[in-house]
This record gives sequence, C-alpha cells and structure tokens, in this order.
Amino acid sequence: MNDIRNRARELQDYVVAFRRDIHQHPEASLQEFRTTDRICEELDKLGISYRRTEPTGVIAEIQGGKGPGKCVALRGDIDALSLTEHTDLPFKSINDGFMHACGHDTHGAMLLGAARLLSEIRDQYSGTVRLLFQPAEEVCEGAKLMIEQGAMQGVDYAYGIHIIAQQPVGKIMGRAGATHAATDQYKITIKGKVCHGAAPHTGIDATVAAGSLIMNLQTMVSREFSPMEPLVVTIGQMHSGSRFNIVSGEAVLEGTIRSFNRDIHQQLPGVVERIAKMTAAAFRCEAEVQYDMITDVLICDQEATDLGLAAARKITDADMVADFEPQMGGEDFSEYTSYTKAGFFSLGGGGEWPQHSDRFTIDESAFETGVALYAQLALDALAQ
Repeated sequence: MNDIRNRARELQDYVVAFRRDIHQHPEASLQEFRTTDRICEELDKLGISYRRTEPTGVIAEIQGGKGPGKCVALRGDIDALSLTEHTDLPFKSINDGFMHACGHDTHGAMLLGAARLLSEIRDQYSGTVRLLFQPAEEVCEGAKLMIEQGAMQGVDYAYGIHIIAQQPVGKIMGRAGATHAATDQYKITIKGKVCHGAAPHTGIDATVAAGSLIMNLQTMVSREFSPMEPLVVTIGQMHSGSRFNIVSGEAVLEGTIRSFNRDIHQQLPGVVERIAKMTAAAFRCEAEVQYDMITDVLICDQEATDLGLAAARKITDADMVADFEPQMGGEDFSEYTSYTKAGFFSLGGGGEWPQHSDRFTIDESAFETGVALYAQLALDALAQ
C-alpha cells in the first residue's frame, strides 16, 4: 500500500470516534446544527480555515504549501433520515425518530479524516483542497444551497463518495457517464362531479378517469420514448372518493419518474401534463398537474473518472476496483457536474441490511479506504 493508505490507517480510530458521535446524534436535512458545530470544532483543532453555510453545512479549504494551483472539491453529505433505529449498536441514535440509515455520518467522518491527512502533508502539494460538508442531500436541496454560497467557484475537479451496504468492504466502484437517474415527483389532481352512486350519469366520475390515467402514463415508456432509454414511471399513491355509494368528484395521484437521458428529462413535465389533461378530458374531467424536477441525471466526466479510478488503484488492490452499475436512485451530487469535471464513487461497506433500513449498519473497517480515496483523489487532481 502507498503512503496515503498507511496514513489513513493511522487515522482510523479518529475517524471511527467522530463517526460514532455523529451517528448517535442524527439530524434532519437543514437541521444539522450539532453536526455542523462538531465539524467546525474539529476543523478548529486542525487549524483548517472554514466558513459556515446557511442554514447548515461547512465549506473548508486547505492551501497547499507549494503555492497556488488547481482547486479540487471533495464532498461529503451529513444529513440523516426520519427513521427510528432498531440496531443493537452501543452508539445507536438517541434522537427519537431519526437515524443515519444512508451512511452520511460515515461520509462526513471520512471527509474529516481526509482533511486531517491532507492538512498534515500540505507542504507536499500546490493548489487548494475545498471540503464540502454538505447538508440536505436526502431532500435534494443541499448541493444547490452550497453552490449558491460559492462552493464551486474556481473548482477544477469535484469528487464525491457514497458508502454502499451489502457490498464487499473496501471495494471501490465508479464509471464515466450516467450513474444515477434524474429524480422527479408529480401530483395529478383530477376533478369531476360528485353524485349518487346509483345515478352515475348525473355526475362525472374522477375515479374512472384516474384508472385510465394510471395505464396511459405507462405508454410514455412503451410508446413515446426509445426502448433503449431507461425510464421508470411509478404511481405511488392514488386516492379517490369518500364513500361506497358516492361517485367521486376528485382523485389524486402521486408518483415519481426516473430517467437517464437529460434531453428526455426536460421533456417529461410536458408529456405528463399532456397525457393527464387529455385523459381527463376524455372522461369530461379536468386535471391539474404539479411536477417537480428534483435532481438531474448524474453524469460523471470521463477524465475525472479515469483519474479517480487510477487513484483508487494506488490505495487498494486492483481487484477491489470495479465498474459501477447505474442505478435509478437519485443523487444531488449531479448539481456539481454542471460546473466542473466531476467523478462520483461508491465504497463497499458490508453489512446485512440495505440503505434506508432501520437495521442498516456499516463495517467501519471500510473507513480507511474511504479516507485514503478522498485524499488520493485530491492529490492526483491537483497534480494535473
């Protein structure tokens, strides 16, 4: 193993201790006040300059001792989920109803470990390492807030890491191109006319229109866009009516759409509105559509990814570096990719339970690899 990996190993106890503290005190998106305070306390101890972002989060910078140069941003998200933890960990959540069930506590801890490592060797490189302790990834607002507050100004490369449960501990996965889907949310309200269930002809049945719309929305996958383009349309909820013998005057459908093509993504709001309104009209109803584009497709830059995979092979065995299989989950790291060359990597974290489970756990031995990867990514990008 190289010197960076050895240094990361020496910091393992430090990273584990910080992670356990954050894990025990999970905080909701945009409410990460204690977490932000703890990060700032550690940065103060390390002598690393920083500024708080609003309402939460931190942007820190380490200046290389060899003078000015490129700027590399490293991102670690820090928010938790509204979920009650059911593990037997001695450091399980003490904040009722909240849990670090996606691993963001590990991201913040590994990034802090990398900050300490890079600070200790700052005399060995030129340029700037910018550390983004990002809030609110779970609600897909944090990256936008960080960017609005200057996170990407002057950045030449940006990197993020996400720990993944149920994958071999320490395995590093990445690829260029689309890795995470665009994430959209919609709500369709169909308005009809209430009447007695025994005389449906005197009203306008919103339930019938909603039933047809559920089927018609799926045709955008099978008939409107190329079958070579991944597209998922999910109707997660449908509520209609108030009583067994009353024709419903209103039906509400809510769901999500996932896509991997940015051109298709831009077309989706109009397609959904057209299908909803025309289907409703066919049944003499009206439709109102609320469509929110939450995250864009995460597309990793080829150069940044190649550089990152090469960095990964420096700090671990070659057989522990692999291709990443694209997934339909969203990731607001996609916001950063519009501003600079960016790469995003997954880190195997072991464990028996998946992300967002109330029994989610991570093998802490993965942290050594994560810290080393963050640091090596920064050093290699600065050297370009």
